[in-house]
Amino acid sequence: MSEASDSNVMQPVNPKPFLKGLVNHRVGVKLKFNNTEYRGTLVSTDNYFNLQLEDTEEFVAGVSHGVLGEIFIRCNNVLYVRQLPN
Repeated sequence: MSEASDSNVMQPVNPKPFLKGLVNHRVGVKLKFNNTEYRGTLVSTDNYFNLQLEDTEEFVAGVSHGVLGEIFIRCNNVLYVRQLPN
């Protein structure tokens, strides 16, 4: 089986329609530093790819550090965004 057909290979996507499609869905936002991920509902995004999340929980190294509620994440801090199961 070739690597290109492997389902575990990440495929790049156009970020603008991808993020717009995730509005009102649960997402995980991994930061570039501190092994931190925020999981919450994506409320909005802008042309700079800044993110607004609500009902957000903070995870550091996979361990919950509490519920934060509504947060704003600047685009330059984001490593990746992924959709979470509902």
